Amino acid sequence: MARGIEGNEIATPRPPAKLQKATSSQSTGQKSILGFFSKKAGSVPSPTITSTVTGTRTLTKASAVSRSNAGLTPAPSSDPVELSSQPSESDLMVGKRTNKENEVPGVALSSPSRRAKKQVTYAENGDDEDDEEDVFKPLNANAANGRASKRRRVSMEDSDDEFGMDPSTEAALLQSDNIDDFVVSDGSDEEFASQRKRKRPPPTQSRMLLKSKSPRELDEDLEMPTVSTAQQWTYDPEDPQSSQPRTPKTPAKKHTTDKMKKQKAHMTEPDQRYTWLANILDADRNPPGHPDYDPRTIYIPPLAWTQFSAFEKQYWEIKQKYWDTIVFFKKGKFYELYENDATVGHQLFDLKLTDRVNMRMVGVPEASLDHWANQFVAKGFKIARVDQMESALAKEMRERGETSTDKSGKASKVDKVIRRELASVLTAGTLVDGGMLQDDMSTYCVAVKEMDIDNMPTFGIAFVDTATAQFYLTDFVDDVDMTKFETFVAQTRPGELLLEKSCISAKALRILKNNTGPTTIWNYLKPGKEFWASDITCREIDASGYFVSQDRDNAEAWPTVLREARDKELVMSAFGALLQYLRSLKIERDLVTLGNFSSYDPIRKASSLVLDGQSLINLEIFANTFDGSTYGTLFSMLNRCITPFGKRMLRQWVCHPLADAARINARLDAVEALNADTTVTDRFTSSLAKLPDLERLISRIHAGRCKTQDFVKVLEGFEQIEYTMSILGECGTGEGVLGQLISSMPDLAGSLKTWRDAFDRKKAREDVILMPEPGVEEDFDESQERIENILANLDALLKRARQQLGSSAIKFTDNGKEIYQLEVPIKVKGVPKDWDQMSATKAVKRYYNPELRKLVRALQEAQETHGQIVKDVAGRFYARFDIDYSIWLAAVKIIAQLDCLISLAKASASLGEPSCRPIFVQDERSVLEFKDLRHPCMLTSVSDFIPNDIELGGSAPNIDLLTGANAAGKSTVLRMTCIAVILAQIGCYVPCTSATLTPVDRIMSRLGAQDNIFAGQSTFMVELSETKKILSEATPRSLVILDELGRGTSSYDGVAVAQAVLHHVATHVGCIGFFATHYHSLATEFADHPEIKAKRMAIHVDDEERKVTFLYRVEDGVAEGSLGMHCAAMCGISNKVIERAEIAAREWEHTSRLKDSLEQAMSGCYIPLGMQSDVAWILKDDAGGEGGIQERGLEVLMRAIEAL
Repeated sequence: MARGIEGNEIATPRPPAKLQKATSSQSTGQKSILGFFSKKAGSVPSPTITSTVTGTRTLTKASAVSRSNAGLTPAPSSDPVELSSQPSESDLMVGKRTNKENEVPGVALSSPSRRAKKQVTYAENGDDEDDEEDVFKPLNANAANGRASKRRRVSMEDSDDEFGMDPSTEAALLQSDNIDDFVVSDGSDEEFASQRKRKRPPPTQSRMLLKSKSPRELDEDLEMPTVSTAQQWTYDPEDPQSSQPRTPKTPAKKHTTDKMKKQKAHMTEPDQRYTWLANILDADRNPPGHPDYDPRTIYIPPLAWTQFSAFEKQYWEIKQKYWDTIVFFKKGKFYELYENDATVGHQLFDLKLTDRVNMRMVGVPEASLDHWANQFVAKGFKIARVDQMESALAKEMRERGETSTDKSGKASKVDKVIRRELASVLTAGTLVDGGMLQDDMSTYCVAVKEMDIDNMPTFGIAFVDTATAQFYLTDFVDDVDMTKFETFVAQTRPGELLLEKSCISAKALRILKNNTGPTTIWNYLKPGKEFWASDITCREIDASGYFVSQDRDNAEAWPTVLREARDKELVMSAFGALLQYLRSLKIERDLVTLGNFSSYDPIRKASSLVLDGQSLINLEIFANTFDGSTYGTLFSMLNRCITPFGKRMLRQWVCHPLADAARINARLDAVEALNADTTVTDRFTSSLAKLPDLERLISRIHAGRCKTQDFVKVLEGFEQIEYTMSILGECGTGEGVLGQLISSMPDLAGSLKTWRDAFDRKKAREDVILMPEPGVEEDFDESQERIENILANLDALLKRARQQLGSSAIKFTDNGKEIYQLEVPIKVKGVPKDWDQMSATKAVKRYYNPELRKLVRALQEAQETHGQIVKDVAGRFYARFDIDYSIWLAAVKIIAQLDCLISLAKASASLGEPSCRPIFVQDERSVLEFKDLRHPCMLTSVSDFIPNDIELGGSAPNIDLLTGANAAGKSTVLRMTCIAVILAQIGCYVPCTSATLTPVDRIMSRLGAQDNIFAGQSTFMVELSETKKILSEATPRSLVILDELGRGTSSYDGVAVAQAVLHHVATHVGCIGFFATHYHSLATEFADHPEIKAKRMAIHVDDEERKVTFLYRVEDGVAEGSLGMHCAAMCGISNKVIERAEIAAREWEHTSRLKDSLEQAMSGCYIPLGMQSDVAWILKDDAGGEGGIQERGLEVLMRAIEAL
């Protein structure tokens, strides 16, 4: 008999010297028998075994090898091992043992040994490990917590991954002491503490249980994985060579409590833990799909509130109002997402999914909040940020003077939770933090109020750029096609929409859907309750005190634009919806109190060239039609601005080119001066190239939410502006626009003088703290002095400790949250008994004494108070800076205008040769002449662009009837002409040898063949809808381009529509422009019309090979045909198909009535139908009325008759 554990007698068999090789029947499904005879806890692994075993994992540290009981007989590991091959004789040797009688050659020992009691030591590792580690990173198997691996048996059958962790180990690691360094304890998890503790019997009880059990029972107690087949074999001590399979014994079911059976939160669905999530209702108990369902809220039954922990209650009080929003919940040094939000974060971004109390959770570090918030916002989510309003120490300090009790007299559970509040809600259309804004361009949140008044759509619109706190108000009566509304949407491209639920027309919705991007956020607000009426809006503005006057009525303190709109019902209702929405986002006061309100007119007929929404799209002003990007657009060609606010202003300039010749020439004078002398451009660019977005930052300073580094950047930015403007003033820019801008710059030197020595800027940049100079802030100086006194007392205490113990090696050391511990070398003796040892390493011990505890506590409280004073001081600095907000904003606007002018000068210089300054004339008859004009946006991409002469109006006819083959370049000529006009009226040079024109009041376009499926409009319907706008709104000063009108219907209908429209535009409207068509019969129809001239695109045709050479030149005459068959051949269509098509085309040409009308016209006896119609109208009694002939039409008709 061999001496086993604690004196237990265990029979040890003696097998023969060699093990017989297992038969095939015996080895089926068996990898190794060695795993059955090994136990990890009390073993010293042999180097031989270790080198052979692969794929196993060791959960014990090397320190577990040492045992306090030297008399214990070591035993091999009991972990199931998996051998890569059949073990050899040397592999099975466990090693030399002290107990020789248990050793049998070639056979591993089968004696299971109990894990020896771990020797407790308080000595720390000598290495100073950082206590703060990322709690959300993937946990290495028991590397972070050796204790957990020593007190748990690990069953591999519960793990999907051989190298992963079982749920109990993972839970232990997540709830380990290390997490306290990251998550401020707020008592929310206290009621679950008992579930995390695993009860273990005392050592004596364990020892008695082991003594009372037989070896077989000990074997059965071992939790063996099912992957091992060792239990299928019976060992006979008398005959060790014959091993027979035994019937597997069904293990007895162990008693487990309900708590142990409970699955982890992240392994279950939310509706299994919260039953009310199974059938979601909104706050008004409406289910999804109900007409009044509000997806922003969720109903939580009253009974559920009684079952929440304090932390759950705090969370759900906020989340119930923001159900469709991703809520980032501050917890210590992390922001955490719970339940459905956690699932979204896990599925979209693979964030680690785990538990918090009874909820599934993912988390991100505080420092990376902006990054992750951007990721969610980019996916179209709304983001809510819930911040901790106090630290753990501040919570303790607060609780000293206040005691909250419940009905039973016990401390209220709510008091155990750190205070948290909703700080802000972020959406793609209302971002205010510069770190989250991805674009220098404005993003608008738009509220739309629509009503039908006298059968005409009427709109009231309020919108805001939250990054700059700039509000705009507008209201207008629109036409049936909602041209103004469509133009507004195309100009602003809203990032977020606020619409009155069930009160917006289908046509307005279609316009919004067709002109907004896929990331636009749509919000439908309840009428009255959320989309306020005008009277409610006025009352809320007054009651909230946004604009307060000390000596007069508060209404008089309203911004001028807002005060003028007070009696306008629609626009005030729209502003009420916008105000209510911004209030729900917690940002309305920061924005409204700045008072930046302006009126907005989408179509400024009086002062600007009107570019309606369709023209902005057709001419590719801001986005191309290929992929929606800015490549090849007019704005990308013009945008050479170096400041973000300059870029935003330039976009407004492009949306609204000037229409007054004097203002255009003044701008051109500035551009010419800048290019003639580049001194101003060079100094401006070199000095202000790295200027921050001051327009956005000063609005953040007003809100008191500016970062310290950004505040320093703002001051340095305005100082740089002041220096630059002083240099530019010395250059002497004359009396033009440049001189006016430079002379109108406000006096920044006076406003900046007080800030030059207000605080330590170096410390603000490095330590992120606004530390005022001594004597500036009294409370700051007192708090700083208090901290310095405590630090001096700590130094004095350290000196006394060194003298008392006679060692100069004693010093203060921080260990996690325990700061200023007295670190004493281990060799120093005589440490007083009232010193409490806090921690130790092999070389030192660390202590607190009573006096030191009091000083440390006083220091912590003083630093906590000082931190609040620092925030207050920063707020005072921001408020003091905001007093001069009007000065700062005026300076920003002037720099933006200078930046735009310099950008136009750079764009003009980049055109190359030939380029010229456009000449504007004031003739009664509209004129547009360009010599050798090139497309401005294609100069960089096309090196051999063919220039063309454009001559419209003046001494030439107003309309060019342009014909030509397919792909000959007709549409390019049309777009090129329009872009050149816009360039000229913005104030930029034009890429041609000469340019003469009268200011154009409106550019209207009908280009391309496209349907509008979502609007329920066919291709021809879209054509006629755009044409109707042209006929009703074009003037003699307008530039109109019509491309292939009528091709969306049959040939006869198409020709009829095209003929009638062309006659009306040329005869009665009197505008200048192009009419491009494949209907060549129109050239004959209007051959003698005085305001129409036939032009064609030059080509060279090879009929034999069906090849066309495009010359891309505009010349007089009518194209011989569209050459569709040649185009088909160029596209690779088979000759058989093309030949059959040619035969059909010739037959239709001979049988067509259009051919007859052409031949009749050639004979000289044909009067165009348009002229016949005009004569008929003249002969009517109501001539001159609606549909009658006006004076201009009569004049053109007379000239046409003369030409017959």
